[in-house]
Amino acid sequence: MTVNKNEGYLGNSMIKRAGIEHQYTKDEMAEYLKCSENPCHFIENYTQIISLDEGMVPFKLRGYQDKLIEHYDANRFNVVLASRQSGKSITSCAYLLWFLLFKPEVTVAVLANKGAISREMIARIVTMLESVPFFLQPGVKILNKGSIEFANDSKVVAAATSSSSIRGLSINLLYLDEFAFVDDAETFYTATYPVVTSGKDSKVIITSTANGVGNMFHKIYESAIHDQSEYKSFTINWYDVPGRDEAWKKETIANTSEAQFEQEYGNSFLGTGNTLINSNTLLGLKAWDAEWYKDGFSVYQKPVEDHTYICTVDVAKGRGMDFSTMTIFDVSVDPFTQVATYRDSMISPMLFPDIINKYAKAYNTALVIIENNAEGSMVASQLHYDIEYDNVFTQGMTKAEDIGVTMTKKIKRIGCSTLKEILEENRLNLIDRSTITELMTFINKGMSFEADRGYHDDMVMNCVLFSWFITTDYFTHLTNHQVKNLLYSEQQRVIEDDMLPAGIFGGDPYIEESFVDEGGDRWFFEEVLKNS
Repeated sequence: MTVNKNEGYLGNSMIKRAGIEHQYTKDEMAEYLKCSENPCHFIENYTQIISLDEGMVPFKLRGYQDKLIEHYDANRFNVVLASRQSGKSITSCAYLLWFLLFKPEVTVAVLANKGAISREMIARIVTMLESVPFFLQPGVKILNKGSIEFANDSKVVAAATSSSSIRGLSINLLYLDEFAFVDDAETFYTATYPVVTSGKDSKVIITSTANGVGNMFHKIYESAIHDQSEYKSFTINWYDVPGRDEAWKKETIANTSEAQFEQEYGNSFLGTGNTLINSNTLLGLKAWDAEWYKDGFSVYQKPVEDHTYICTVDVAKGRGMDFSTMTIFDVSVDPFTQVATYRDSMISPMLFPDIINKYAKAYNTALVIIENNAEGSMVASQLHYDIEYDNVFTQGMTKAEDIGVTMTKKIKRIGCSTLKEILEENRLNLIDRSTITELMTFINKGMSFEADRGYHDDMVMNCVLFSWFITTDYFTHLTNHQVKNLLYSEQQRVIEDDMLPAGIFGGDPYIEESFVDEGGDRWFFEEVLKNS
């Protein structure tokens, strides 16, 4: 591009200064119109980026980058989940440049967690602007590290995310970079959203890699993929980037870790300090397929003779909102193991005791521990007094409400703390998919932990109740286990020589593939031992 140095902005001959008139040729006018209508055409033909290996090179959009640009142009509200180093930021900068050049009288705000990061975005826009021929540049009136103002009265400003960062501005396009890492993002977004949406044509672009659950980015993305908001989602996976194949993945994991790969490249919403359980542990939990399933009850391991089982129960109203759940744990093995679960949102509290009785008896008359909330107290009393199940845990012996456990703040705190310890110390083996999924959204709220908004924690509360119980003297007397010794011993317990491999549930591998519980009902475990 050959230009008169006097036409450049403050000595920069690559950037056109305001006030320079240009007489368009017929071809230039046609090209200008084509660029104004097609951002991908403009970017690929008239912008350059810095390559680490080759220096300044034309910006040739990869397939997913083309689609990302089209997504921005077609939608008013955009949320993008992207693998690290996938080019989302530079692609977004290119779109912002097109928006500024071809849409007069607009204001673009570029916000990031730190002001320096947002100013770096401005620097990228300037670099690309320098490669654009003058007939496509409107001219620059003001250019500094934090803003650019063009002669077409469009401007872009950079700032850190705060509730006052764009106060007083009329924003036509808001770009939020790495939004999952913004501190107090919810407060910022709540203050900013009305400002941006006051204009009927204003746009929002939110991009980020994943950074755990419970943050504002996670909420916006989840609502978008479930069509629960005005946002439209776009996802860039690690394998979308040319050159990234299974060999690259293997090498990357070898140089980092699987957990780090999943967090930075795998678009996994894990790894935040908000969750009770740390990210490495969550990533290591692997769900099993149930060996037997009927009407909400899943069996992962059959009852083993002489083993001790504990069954924890959480009772809901049965109106399709929360779930009535129970989880059966084998405490005769190390680690303690989740062997069966029940989960149903429609079961009536009046019918639930019969289900508990049936399955708890099958597991060697397991000790049943029920959280005795309003519905739970009724279920516990019916199970204990009416059905006469003789192994229900009671906190006292004087009142009906003593049957079961009252979930006080203290008990929940102890339960959560112990659950965290035994999971992270590999002393508890969780294999139920619903339980694992709930743990991923079981987050810190105030002084406690609970399900993130829109999610459930009924299965997790089974685990919390179990974890509290194993710290009690009752558990010690029941099993002769001192949990503190399990948690804090310096050496791993010796694995028994006769420990069975995964998929074999004890005893003779040629045993009958069914059993009869104490109520006289026969259970068939179809094909459990088919391949043994």
